[in-house]
Amino acid sequence: MPSRLMRRKAVNAVMLSLTGLCAFIATATLLFILGYLFVRGGRSLNWNFFTKLPTPVGETGGGMANAIVGSGKLLLLATLIGVPIGFLGGVYLAEFGGKTFAFLVRYVTDLLNGVPSIVIGIFAYTLIVLPQKHFSTLAGGMALGVMMIPIAIRSTEEFLRAVPLALREGAMALGASKSKAILTVVIPAAKNGIMTGIMLNLARVAGETAPLLFTSFSNRYWSPGWEQPTAALPVMIYTYAIAPYEDWHQQAWSAGFVLLSLVLAVNIMARLILSRQAHVPR
Repeated sequence: MPSRLMRRKAVNAVMLSLTGLCAFIATATLLFILGYLFVRGGRSLNWNFFTKLPTPVGETGGGMANAIVGSGKLLLLATLIGVPIGFLGGVYLAEFGGKTFAFLVRYVTDLLNGVPSIVIGIFAYTLIVLPQKHFSTLAGGMALGVMMIPIAIRSTEEFLRAVPLALREGAMALGASKSKAILTVVIPAAKNGIMTGIMLNLARVAGETAPLLFTSFSNRYWSPGWEQPTAALPVMIYTYAIAPYEDWHQQAWSAGFVLLSLVLAVNIMARLILSRQAHVPR
């Protein structure tokens, strides 16, 4: 008996050491990436990077203001397309879903979540770019929006299911219909979690490059409206990184640092919103 207890303690100690080592490696890797990007890209950031257009080949300086604005436009379109569909789908699964159809929706959602982003890009290219015969911001926003749908559905469903059943029963006991209870009690109770899921979803698609190469492509100038090609930070990073010009390489590092900083900021804000919900007394 003592030997069995000693073996269990030894196994627990080994597991603790291995998990601690893995956690340290993961944290150290992330900090190394952040530090390396800061050293390579952060040191060359200036006001021109955020306010100027890219310069012609052979000239130094310039910026990526058009790519920053283009990324914002693409994410706005993706949000308008993906979030409403994903939110309503999550509400259906959490509150109205049966067995067969709900299982089918969850299965297709999980399958779509695992589809490579380049396949989504080809889909949008075939559906929008080919009929219009030109790249556009609309096509890029749709591709990113389709990528947001499965995560929005699953995150909305999970946060709605986390709302205590007593809140639903209490609202209906007071005379509210099921739909009214969902709109006035359940969704408000889960709103911080749903917002967190949306923000993390945005952070995920913000760095996608492959779908944009097939849809919005790129543009070295300002892109008016929604029917023209537009620049985006991930595509500009790819274009500048493979170019044979040292100044473009430095611009790519700066763009990578800006993009990672934005994603990190969104993640921190999402965690703060979620932690605030966890501390709100029910």
